[in-house]
Amino acid sequence: MYKKIILLILTIGLISCGDESVPKPKGQLSLEYPNATYSTLKTNCPFTFEVNEFAAVKEKNCSYEIHYPKMKATIYLTHKAVSNNINDLLRDAQKLTYEHVIKADDIVEQPYINNDKKVYGMFYQVGGNAATNAQFYVTDSTKHFMTGSVYFYAKPNFDSILPAADYLKDDMRRIMETIKWK
Repeated sequence: MYKKIILLILTIGLISCGDESVPKPKGQLSLEYPNATYSTLKTNCPFTFEVNEFAAVKEKNCSYEIHYPKMKATIYLTHKAVSNNINDLLRDAQKLTYEHVIKADDIVEQPYINNDKKVYGMFYQVGGNAATNAQFYVTDSTKHFMTGSVYFYAKPNFDSILPAADYLKDDMRRIMETIKWK
């Protein structure tokens, strides 16, 4: 009987022996993007703006898709004419941003005013795992209204896309701040 118990204990001991689990060492994701170089995108549309030369631009009916293939992201720009509908356009732009409040940790509003160029608007930084991390709208209040937003081609995970999101936020600000109405 003792032989069976000792044999059982040895068998269990040998089966349970194996490699010990070792936690992985801490590491940091190293994402480096090229320094942004901007040039004015000349268009047949009633506006111009500066765009990062790193991006690929597609235009259709004065709406733009600015693609960043290495970041798997796109900035979408939409231009609309103002004709006694400025309040509706402003409401729609604000509503679009605040639809992300369900997933967002916070939404920071930053007004933009450039009286010399007659460009007025709002830049939104959306924190957390929302579908978009940044949006803006600009207008001259009489003829032009433009919205912009950035989307990644992946399920939102703010921690992993933070370096790319910051890079694209800077590009969006540059677009917003360099818009010139024709």
